[in-house]
Amino acid sequence: MLGNLRGSSSMHKRTMVSRDCFDSSDIEDNSELLQGSLEQDTTNPPWKRSFPHVIVATLVAFLFGYHLGVVNEPLETISVDLGFSGNSLEEGLVVSTLLAGAFGGSMFSGRIADDVGRRKAFQLCALPMILGASICATTTNLAGMLLGRFLVGTGLGVGPPVASLYVTEVSPAHVRGTYGSFIQIASCLGLLGSLLIGIPVSSVVGWWRICFWISTIPAAMLVLLMIFCAESPHWLYKQGRIAEAELELERLVGSSHVKAAMVELSKTDRADEIDTVKLTELLYGRHSRVIFIGSTLFALQQLSGINAVFYFSSTVFRRAGVSSNLGNVFVGVTNFTGSIIALGLMDKLGRKALLLWSFSGMALAMVLQVLAAAIPVSNPFAFYLSIGGMLLFVLMFAVGAGPVPSLLLPEIFPSRIRATAMAFCMSVHWVLNFLVGLLFLPLLDHMGPRLLYAMFCTFCVMAVVFVKRNVLETKGKSLQEIEIALLPQE
Repeated sequence: MLGNLRGSSSMHKRTMVSRDCFDSSDIEDNSELLQGSLEQDTTNPPWKRSFPHVIVATLVAFLFGYHLGVVNEPLETISVDLGFSGNSLEEGLVVSTLLAGAFGGSMFSGRIADDVGRRKAFQLCALPMILGASICATTTNLAGMLLGRFLVGTGLGVGPPVASLYVTEVSPAHVRGTYGSFIQIASCLGLLGSLLIGIPVSSVVGWWRICFWISTIPAAMLVLLMIFCAESPHWLYKQGRIAEAELELERLVGSSHVKAAMVELSKTDRADEIDTVKLTELLYGRHSRVIFIGSTLFALQQLSGINAVFYFSSTVFRRAGVSSNLGNVFVGVTNFTGSIIALGLMDKLGRKALLLWSFSGMALAMVLQVLAAAIPVSNPFAFYLSIGGMLLFVLMFAVGAGPVPSLLLPEIFPSRIRATAMAFCMSVHWVLNFLVGLLFLPLLDHMGPRLLYAMFCTFCVMAVVFVKRNVLETKGKSLQEIEIALLPQE
């Protein structure tokens, strides 16, 4: 797959061109060249050139899904072996420490991606995942497990925002939505993989340690394969490394499309891109609108209750007489099916349409859950209605609300703030993810299922209204066209 990625190592080294040399006269010259190139080649850039780079980047998403599910089946065995069996608080810490580490990592992901580049950021995020998983696999006490999970979470906090950035920046516009769906598919595969690998844990002594060791393999692959992948041309251009950006674009889109791509890059903010982006500038400056859209989308994604539904699924299946293992497979397959559907529709229907249909379907699924909760428990129809509602909820989430925000946000953020803005919005995601997981069961006890699911339904309806009023359709548009449409011009 990656044989063609070595092209740049055999190309002669070009002289570095400073940003100062790429002035308005160069843009005019390039514009003339662009007109000539468009007469010769009006086709879309070949997708096969960027495809291997995107696949390597999705290893981060695979690891994200894997580590979220790796303690699902083995948790009881881990608690027995490490001496905290029956302590629900400590069992919860094993799960939630990962989220705490992810929040910390997400706060620094933008700075790391901007300082060292996208490729090195991938490699850096893999290192704590390898170290943390190794500690989890060898520990003999709870403290070691928590330390390992925290380190893994730190890597996961850095990785997914960088993956979204990278896939957006290296993908041709006509397949950017499809490639963005790969992130969700890889996450589903990672989650399914962890559940399947965890099945022997009850019959094989110490199998849970093997589950952690296995996760080091894709993390090591990420470190090695990124050596052969292209750096983001957008990042290189921001650094003033124009010649290198041109070289990488040639690898990603082909020589006949390089001039057009460079003209597009020249339309971004150039004067102050290297300056540090401050949080106050994101919240109160000219970028505040896109930050509001991005953070609200992630907030509504979590407040819809998706993680609570995943958490409660085992209980629902057991009440219906279905084993939790089989139930987890149902949920995993439904999630994967929805991601495949999104893959086919992302660049056809568009991001906004998928979000609207997705949140609308999730609201309907929550209505089914409310109805199921209103039917007497003794009625078997209530169980199956609840299962149907839950699977519909997961399916509709995977079609739009799951994959679209991670793709849409890097598209709507201007080049100068893209990495920092993604880090900020992902931190909102992790905080609400943690709070929903922490408060779901207490709220369920105090509010009851009908009121709680009605609350989730309300958030889904709010999301429909928000998307309809605020989200711009980005299908088929270049990143520069989207920036011009959304950013107030000074």
